[in-house]
Amino acid sequence: MSTVNGGISFWYAQDGTPTPREPLPGDTTADVCIVGGGYTGLWTAYYLKKAVPFLNITVLEAKFCGYGASGRNGGWLYNGIAGRDRYARLHGHDAAVRLQQAMNDTVDEVIRVTGDEGIDADIHKGGVLEIAHTPAQLARLKAFHAVDIAFGEKDRLLLGARETAERIRVTGAVASTWTPHGARLHPAKLVKGLATAVEALGVTIHESTPVTEIKPKHAITPYGTVRAPSVLRCTEGFTASLKGSHRIWLPMNSSMIVTDPLPEDVWSEIGWAGRETLGDMAHSYMYAQRTADDRIAIGGRGVPYRYGSRTDNDGRTQPATIDALREILVRFFPRLAGTGIAHAWSGVLGVPRDWCATVTLDRSTGLGWAGGYVGSGVATANLAARTLRDLIQQDSGQSGPTDLTALPWVNHKVRNWEPEPLRWLGVHTLYAAYRRADHQEATTHTPTTARLARLADKISGRH
Repeated sequence: MSTVNGGISFWYAQDGTPTPREPLPGDTTADVCIVGGGYTGLWTAYYLKKAVPFLNITVLEAKFCGYGASGRNGGWLYNGIAGRDRYARLHGHDAAVRLQQAMNDTVDEVIRVTGDEGIDADIHKGGVLEIAHTPAQLARLKAFHAVDIAFGEKDRLLLGARETAERIRVTGAVASTWTPHGARLHPAKLVKGLATAVEALGVTIHESTPVTEIKPKHAITPYGTVRAPSVLRCTEGFTASLKGSHRIWLPMNSSMIVTDPLPEDVWSEIGWAGRETLGDMAHSYMYAQRTADDRIAIGGRGVPYRYGSRTDNDGRTQPATIDALREILVRFFPRLAGTGIAHAWSGVLGVPRDWCATVTLDRSTGLGWAGGYVGSGVATANLAARTLRDLIQQDSGQSGPTDLTALPWVNHKVRNWEPEPLRWLGVHTLYAAYRRADHQEATTHTPTTARLARLADKISGRH
């Protein structure tokens, strides 16, 4: 059977593409206007409406809720957050520990709310297993583990080759680290259920309504303008399409494939009974999950960036990227050499110039935003939404500062990305360097990270 390519994502092919809600009928007003109907926008609407039921909240979405990264991601609900190390340097270790603890708690918060709202998103809390294949990866794994322990993850485990294989038998894995703060889920089921829950609370959602420009107290669309004291930008990888926002966050591409369902004898050989989410310590890293219907969904970088911050429309993926992901799948699990690939797709995630996720409310203009999750948005979007809720309530005088508004990522300022062609050249050069570094580490068995990767990290601003 041939591989379906694009069509938004496998998650929608499996669960069904929603019928879009009605577009904005014309000019209107609201107390809060949220631009973007993904996880960030919907969670923000949910928590705001729960906290202040009389608020008139309008969500504007260009296509349909979950069309972007929220409906295309790898289904990792986990405690990673972009920028923690930088926040430790800027605000102190204790501040970063509080941010990490908030992320740990967020995994359980999402699980709690989906249970309360009756959202069946195939959630299974099996934790996150990240493996090492080479001596250099092992050194990074041990350093990563030690740093996470220092940031308060006392329940994180460091596992040897045998203990790793007892969880998932990945060929060539020499060690791993496991944290309980992670779960596998079905991205489209979560976002569709969340949109339904938000609408049931009385939030107005207009789909097929692209916002072309955001100004203080204005969200401008081809169908009319929504005027509101607070306008929140929750557009993540699609931010560059907004007027004046072209260089704020870079839309980085990530691609995925999913196998046909695997029979029980294959799972007996692979293991994976705990249904952990699976990652590795390569520079051009991968991420995977065992789905509820016993497939393997695996993703990683393909073409990392399109010139001019362009984004795709339907998730179509280059054949070379599909082949590269299949190669990783078979390298990890040789038994799957002849397994069919049911679907391939791509999407974009938002990357700030300093690789730090942020949440902000400008009290002078009423403009707010959250994002720049760098691929860790499934859980981070929930924490960002609760923080935006608290910032809005604080701004309106309904409450004072909270633990969330005091977190170090609040109101963090990031410089813009370089103009083209420097942006395109820089990103493609960096990812070519990372791929080359992975090759060097695998073939030379050097015990330290390749110099090329360290240089790329420094230039990119990741470390």
